[in-house]
Amino acid sequence: MTSDLTTVTSTATTAGAKAHARAQHGRTVDEMRHVPATASTTVPADVPADRLVWSEVVASGGYSTAVLARGTRIRLADPFGDACAHLLLHRADAPHERLNIADTVKVPWQAYPSTGHPLLSGFGRVLATIVADTSTAHDALAGTTTGEGNLARYGASAPESPSPAGRELLLLGALKHGLSQRDLPPSLSFFKGVRVDVDGSLRWTGSAGPDTAVDLLLHVDAIVLLANTAHPLDPRPQFTCSPLRVHAWSADDDLGRLTELVGPLGPEHVQALANTDADLIARGVL
Repeated sequence: MTSDLTTVTSTATTAGAKAHARAQHGRTVDEMRHVPATASTTVPADVPADRLVWSEVVASGGYSTAVLARGTRIRLADPFGDACAHLLLHRADAPHERLNIADTVKVPWQAYPSTGHPLLSGFGRVLATIVADTSTAHDALAGTTTGEGNLARYGASAPESPSPAGRELLLLGALKHGLSQRDLPPSLSFFKGVRVDVDGSLRWTGSAGPDTAVDLLLHVDAIVLLANTAHPLDPRPQFTCSPLRVHAWSADDDLGRLTELVGPLGPEHVQALANTDADLIARGVL
């Protein structure tokens, strides 16, 4: 397995970088963004293909990002059972407002995200709501992997290495939007479950298996950052991750039927939605 130093050295020259890029292209030719999104060949039967705005297969150890409008529904799918989608959200019109994991856990009084769970910012507003979930194996507690951790565990952690760290991948996505390291708070992970034992320790419960999916509905225009890489508590000695499928489509009507999709909302969720709408009205969006 190559080390970070070997990877950096191999791409230090134009010839080396060219060879590396072509090798990556050959390895990930089936794991790419579909342009236009409506040309996707992986659209689930219940997704309106004519309204797709984002369709992609994110490779193991890959990342992706998009700016999506309020009312967009995003489906993350784990077709092979070993994807791990590490997610960050930022307001597109005010990137300083971003996903706050502490409030996302505290406000709905629930540490285990699933259908109906609001994803909140530190301003008490809802950035997105989970509106469907066939996995329930998710994690809001452990965050993503770090360069130091992956280097110690797998022998490499750079984005180009066989075992890229989630933090490094999310930073690459953030840089595309003028954001930096300080704009990366703790992330939310989908498709790898974690539970808290009675002694307070975190226990990795793993995947719910292949062919599961989770749908998010955006309440604001948002920058979406995704890294598909191993979970930091995965006990397997080898870096393990499989491709992640992403589909997003315009679903404005879903905002008006939120309770139909997820059931009765808790009072804290209702208040956070009111905070969000008040802000959007003040900005002239609603």
